[in-house]
Amino acid sequence: MNQEQRKYLSLLAEKFPTRQAVCTEIINLAAIMNLPKGTEHFMSDIHGEYDAFLHIMNNCSGVIREKIEMIFADVLNDTEKRALRTLIYYPKEALQRLHSEGRISPKWYRETLRHMIEIARVLSSKYTRSKVRKAMPKEFGYIIDELLHALPDEDGNQLAYHERILDTIVGIQNGDEFIIALSALIKRLAVDHLHIVGDLFDRGADADKIIELLMDYHSLDIQWGNHDVLWMGAAAGNEACIANVVRNNVRYNNIRILESGYGISLRRLQLFAEKTYEGTPAKAMVKAINVMMFKAEGELILRHPEFEMQDRLLLDKVNPEKGTVTIDGVEYAMNTMEFPTVDWSDPYRMTPEEREVMDDLKRSFCQSPQLRRHIEFLYAVGSVYLKMNDNLLFHGCVPLTEDGQMEEVNFFGQFLRGKSYFEFCEKAARLAYNTGEARYVDFMFYLWGGPKSPMCGRVVKTFERSYLDDKASWKEPQDPYYLFLDSEATSRMILREFGLKSDLSHIINGHTPVHASAGENPIKAGGKLIVIDGGFSRAYHKTTGIAGYTLIYNSHGMRIKSHMPFESVERVISENLDIESRANQFEIEPYRVMVGDTDIGKRLAAQIEDLNELLTAYRDGSIPERVE
Repeated sequence: MNQEQRKYLSLLAEKFPTRQAVCTEIINLAAIMNLPKGTEHFMSDIHGEYDAFLHIMNNCSGVIREKIEMIFADVLNDTEKRALRTLIYYPKEALQRLHSEGRISPKWYRETLRHMIEIARVLSSKYTRSKVRKAMPKEFGYIIDELLHALPDEDGNQLAYHERILDTIVGIQNGDEFIIALSALIKRLAVDHLHIVGDLFDRGADADKIIELLMDYHSLDIQWGNHDVLWMGAAAGNEACIANVVRNNVRYNNIRILESGYGISLRRLQLFAEKTYEGTPAKAMVKAINVMMFKAEGELILRHPEFEMQDRLLLDKVNPEKGTVTIDGVEYAMNTMEFPTVDWSDPYRMTPEEREVMDDLKRSFCQSPQLRRHIEFLYAVGSVYLKMNDNLLFHGCVPLTEDGQMEEVNFFGQFLRGKSYFEFCEKAARLAYNTGEARYVDFMFYLWGGPKSPMCGRVVKTFERSYLDDKASWKEPQDPYYLFLDSEATSRMILREFGLKSDLSHIINGHTPVHASAGENPIKAGGKLIVIDGGFSRAYHKTTGIAGYTLIYNSHGMRIKSHMPFESVERVISENLDIESRANQFEIEPYRVMVGDTDIGKRLAAQIEDLNELLTAYRDGSIPERVE
């Protein structure tokens, strides 16, 4: 044993001071490794749609519905099953309605509690008793533990004991609180870990509420999407990002999230817009922030020729006399020439009034305590990409050449491709927020809309969509990655680049809405790539034909679920409705996946190896036991 090994084992011995303590832990870890893996739940492109997101979280992408159908197939009728689902999804609201309708009785409590305990018992079977106990609400932990782990006995004593517990809960009028606690436990056990593959922000109005919900979630990770890094860049003080955030939310009539959610006042922008531009206050604000945005973007692009975004410098291509703009040699008619603040000899310079508005917005974004709290959460649980259980998760693309090879990029003197580029992007994003270094703060804008950004990978044509009626100019060229989505060879190449060589490995993407109504399949590249952006945002429902995908990976394999549009929480509660979903089990594992097959299992195996070394050291006396 060398000195380093002795030092490590001595530290381990402080936690496990005796041979028996080591043996007990080895037995415990080995047992955990032979449990079925927990259910992973993947979602992407939520885009502020809080109600739909909350419902998917509450029904666990239909997992709870499936368990109820399985457990109570011959016990409950359809009406009873729907009522039980609603109670688990929204216990407080459902109980309030049931009380108001006079439908709750002691018998109802006892039957409902028995049903919920049975669901929790089935869901808890793949976890250790210790983990289940930790998941329980503390105030009811002991009682739930007793009810979940009943063992049959010859005289039926356990059954009588449990019936007495239920009678007492009902008798002391604690039934509502117990139902709420059991509902939380069921949802906690139904999904072991949640992956958000980018884009929490924009389009929908309530991204702040979604983040608050996620901050209380038991286990999750986030892969940053381009809309997420846009807000992260705004919080770091990037003026082009700030202008884009304001424009996105003013245009989608989501001012609430800025003013009420994050305390960012738009009053100065509104007064400036109404004084300077024609139209309603809302239209004037969009006009004002559009021009300020193109000016801020222009100044940033001119500072960074290495971003290769010169094609986005279009204000200087406008001919104010003719009312046209020349793009790639083609002259287009502008649909407006209302640019009262543009000096055509220096079009990217803000006027003093615009500078005052931008400075005010920048202060608000950088000083908002709630925004800072949410952005720091994104940094704490988020990353550009994630490798977990042989799957590779990222929001957008791996930049490729036209012949499908890894594209090499050059930023700040570093030549990068594939995995090294992703890691550079993550480091740059963290430095932007943590240090405020100007070049990294500017790079946040590139991550939002750069043609080779792993979160974006397309040319964002906001100028054309704002000022040109010719829709031929609106088409946004994409990175060749998107042309190779159906290439299994390309997906395998990317997986190898990130160190994933298993036949069971997959790439899991968001970002690009799948046109399900046109027959497009989210499962691509021979099953090696899954795109789970099905259009949570209401703005995309007509385009995709559905209202989002979720992916479920449990011990039996992978299923992708497509969801129909969500109507309202009120209708769910009053009519016991649920989101209609269709499941596609596209991959069944050749054997049941156990914890030992997962990343957690690999860490547990390493711990067992270390513990065996400590056990050997105890036995040969090289490290003494601490026997009290």
